[in-house]
Amino acid sequence: MTRLILFDGPYREHLLPLTYTRPVSELRTGILTIREKWEKILGLRASWLTLPYLQSMYPCSTGSDNLLISASLLPDERLVDEIRALKTGESLYVGGTFLAGRTDAENPDILLQPGRKNGTDKKYEHPVREIRYPWDLFVMNGEEIERDFRMLTKGRTSLPLPSGNRMLGDHPLFLEEGAVMECCTVNTRSGPVYIGKNAVVSEGSMIRGPFALGDRSEVRMGARIYENTSTGPRCKLAGEIVSSVILGYSNKSHEGFLGHSVLGEWCNLGADTNTSNLKNNYASVKVWNYPSERFISTGLQMCGLIMGDHSKSGINTMFNTGTVVGVFSNIFGDGFPRNFIPSFSWGGAAGFQVYNLEKALEVARIVMRRRDRELTGEEESVLRHVFSQTTRFRKF
Repeated sequence: MTRLILFDGPYREHLLPLTYTRPVSELRTGILTIREKWEKILGLRASWLTLPYLQSMYPCSTGSDNLLISASLLPDERLVDEIRALKTGESLYVGGTFLAGRTDAENPDILLQPGRKNGTDKKYEHPVREIRYPWDLFVMNGEEIERDFRMLTKGRTSLPLPSGNRMLGDHPLFLEEGAVMECCTVNTRSGPVYIGKNAVVSEGSMIRGPFALGDRSEVRMGARIYENTSTGPRCKLAGEIVSSVILGYSNKSHEGFLGHSVLGEWCNLGADTNTSNLKNNYASVKVWNYPSERFISTGLQMCGLIMGDHSKSGINTMFNTGTVVGVFSNIFGDGFPRNFIPSFSWGGAAGFQVYNLEKALEVARIVMRRRDRELTGEEESVLRHVFSQTTRFRKF
């Protein structure tokens, strides 16, 4: 039996802070995570090849036939065909970058070692679609919603749309089992709309596709959701949102603007939190890059907030264009806080201090129980590691 193994690849550090708490393949763009995309297309269950401190939560399962794929890659038909065609000992490269390989070795990461001599290298002669930086998640989100929508709904029938709703456009709307949508306006002229299992879209909401709402998530009354937005499971949305990805279990459940942004899991934006996604001079937005420890250009005119897991903002918080917030930070107060807020920070524009680790973990336990989840020992171990790993950035 073929074992599918998704390895983090060369862009993991560039995807921080989102990858402090997960392998690259657990990032979401479109409706599905990268892992879920590969699993559905290949019909295989994946395991992970990631850093040691994450490996207990995300174990690697090997066998006599191991198919390794870079977790940054987004599948398309041509790439999938070439990967499926790989024989034992063959690897697929684009330029000098390893994309995928098949091996019967007991330690399949031998394929990742530089200067290896075994096997046959094959060149991939076509463009690849990769998640290299956090903002790629929202840049590619619209296209990925459409790709995932086709894959998930092919040959299936949606629940009927109740008569009290108004629908515009020719792209499809798909309501999964248990989904509720009442007295809403749905515009599919630019792309499809997908509403997950047992999700709720409340009265007065206005949604423009491409849009995807995860299982058991909620769009609250009067929300304005623009194109290229998607969430994972158990999220709450309100206010105005455009071109943003929320990985899961997070709340943006009040008025305020969120644009061209990515939120991790277990985040909460307080009432009237607003993100700037466009500089006053319309220049390319720069954001903090962890490997280089400096701000780099995104090449984008619009980029809002990148927020790691378990971070939160108080009411009326304002985030400047291209702000990066680490894991477990709590931001509050008036004025604009700094553009890079390290993990486990507590404060705002008036200054920061270190967020006490034990208090942060206690908050996590309370928050997760509200979604019927418990903070496991493995998760706590990961968070303690992240606290230690990020100490050097907290220069308050």
